[in-house]
Amino acid sequence: MKPILEIKNISKKYKLRGQESPYLTFRDALTSGFKKNKTKDEFWALQDVSFDVYPGESIGIIGRNGAGKSTLLKILSRITPTTTGEIISRGRIASLLEVGTGFHAELSGRENIFLNGSILGLTKKEITKQFDAIVDFSGVEKFLDTPLKHYSSGMQLRLAFAVAAHLEPEILIIDEVLAVGDAAFQQKCIGKMDEVSKSGRTILFVSHNLSQVQTLCNKGILLEEGKQLMQGQIDEVINRYSLNSRISGENRNIDLSRLPRSGPKSESFNFTMFSIAENKLYENEMITMRFEYEAKKTITNLHIGFSISSLQNITLIENRSTATLKNLEVNEPGVFSINCTWKLNLKAGVYHINIGARSMDGLLEYIPSATILEVLPSKNRKELNEWDKPNNGLFLIDSIWKTE
Repeated sequence: MKPILEIKNISKKYKLRGQESPYLTFRDALTSGFKKNKTKDEFWALQDVSFDVYPGESIGIIGRNGAGKSTLLKILSRITPTTTGEIISRGRIASLLEVGTGFHAELSGRENIFLNGSILGLTKKEITKQFDAIVDFSGVEKFLDTPLKHYSSGMQLRLAFAVAAHLEPEILIIDEVLAVGDAAFQQKCIGKMDEVSKSGRTILFVSHNLSQVQTLCNKGILLEEGKQLMQGQIDEVINRYSLNSRISGENRNIDLSRLPRSGPKSESFNFTMFSIAENKLYENEMITMRFEYEAKKTITNLHIGFSISSLQNITLIENRSTATLKNLEVNEPGVFSINCTWKLNLKAGVYHINIGARSMDGLLEYIPSATILEVLPSKNRKELNEWDKPNNGLFLIDSIWKTE
């Protein structure tokens, strides 16, 4: 089977004009043509990106802001050309990159449906066949004959997604635009994209919502600073992205003062440092975590705790100092530390560590996703065949089986 999309070593270069003088004399304009510009005025948004997409695949493209995700989708949508490289497409492409893209503000919703369909190369008969389904999905029936400029951004998004999803393109490209919609509509869109994928059509999806990407996509591509860092199964790509986003490996000291807080700002308490003693963490081993904090005044009945959550932000474990220290008091200002040792009963994988503190007066501080916890398979685990492997799940349990 031939790929429906072949991306071959594509690169995109932009010229930065910020340092150019706004005014030039005629002589300067002439002489500047013979001078080499020694300043860096080029920026490579993408460099040598290559991958194949097969019919029916759902590909999640992830990476930090500025990694080149949106540039890649604009190139695939033929909105902007490549600087180098080649793209071979064997199917009709529909794109949803920004709210209002491909729409005309002065035309009504009805007229924009036909306009957008004609841009995709469909006949009036083909568009009419899907017209009622588009209107029903978008929920803008009352405003169908109102000019688009009077639509809210959410209404424009609903109509744009409905058109892109229902006009049956072979390839559907969607950027982070879904973040504009409310939670109910986002879920509705994910359901529709899943339906589109199961019908044999291809989806390329960019989002910072890793849960959505993992739910919808079976494969992933990780971009970093315009370069293709990894491609493979979506779980593996998300794990790699999460590890790259936090301090990992041998450097286990995390400066908490640089991380964003959540909740009210405390005048009496703040975390300063967090560390994990071990360089490599394995299943079923003991782990020691160290919390350092600064108390600016006396604190009564201090509780320090942590939770472990999945990459989909589902809380798996929660533990507080009250498990063994019933009354943790701070009698004078200063910098203090506290350790917690526990058995690592999580299966091999990647998790978030969230840390927090509270007192009798309420929440003092909470730092979500303070760092990433990477758990490796047990050093004692042997190469097992399919029947000898432990059960699926997130947790390990100690069990003894006996026959009677």
